[in-house]
Amino acid sequence: MQTPVQKVAAIHDLSGFGRASLTVIIPILSRMGIQVCPLPTAVLSTHSKFDNFHFVDLTEHLQPIIDHWKKLQLDFNAIYSGFLGSHKQIETVMKFIDEFKKEDQLVVIDPVLGDNGKLYATFNTDHVREMRNLVQKANIITPNLTEAALLLDKEIPKEISDEEIKEWILTLSAKGAQIVIITSVPEYNSKDVTSVIAYNKKGERFWKVSCNYLPANYPGTGDAFASVITGSLLQGDSLPIAMDRAVKFTSMGVRATFGYDYDTKNGILLERILDTLVAPIQTISYEIF
Repeated sequence: MQTPVQKVAAIHDLSGFGRASLTVIIPILSRMGIQVCPLPTAVLSTHSKFDNFHFVDLTEHLQPIIDHWKKLQLDFNAIYSGFLGSHKQIETVMKFIDEFKKEDQLVVIDPVLGDNGKLYATFNTDHVREMRNLVQKANIITPNLTEAALLLDKEIPKEISDEEIKEWILTLSAKGAQIVIITSVPEYNSKDVTSVIAYNKKGERFWKVSCNYLPANYPGTGDAFASVITGSLLQGDSLPIAMDRAVKFTSMGVRATFGYDYDTKNGILLERILDTLVAPIQTISYEIF
């Protein structure tokens, strides 16, 4: 039976403490009126920015959960994957996408691999290689600049020209995704501004949203960004409006948190800003790139 509430299969890890992955994704998409059906890839005592975290790999449990969902004949308006606990999980996720695929479905892959010029410590070259296969199943991918370089087997740059980032995006899009969104792109010759740059194969148009940089690094902001993108597109927003909403929400979270004497590993003060997800759009800052 169909219901007025859309469903997202969210294939991510669950951290008991620290606002990241499912503890960010569930409240954001729920506040946007979307049901989140978690398929947890791992359970962690805290996210991986904390020392000595306990990690439970759920690879062997994924298929039994999927099999039960198939028996229930569940269907999803979107499939949205992020942190995968091991490269062995990627084949399972690819099979899941094939088996639950339906017309007009969003398949959003946030190819979590690294940030700030480095591969995350829990991953290796096997994981990168398999992730390159997974992104070919997506119609939307949301890598940061580090992850885009890893997907393309390129050196991770400290700065990048407009022409080169467009070339990267077109190369990634040629691998299958209709929409490619690269985050954390430094403005050429500017240290105080970063940008999100996107390309939609339909219409062959590039879009850009910029924001001022603050000297703080909060885990989970990438999860927040990709979740707002997913929710906005499911609600019928255009790509540039979805980008605008996602950048503003993430930036607001950073600014709402930045003034406190606060351990940045805890993540942004998400609870303070959730209601902005249902506020009317007041200003628009996207531009054609």
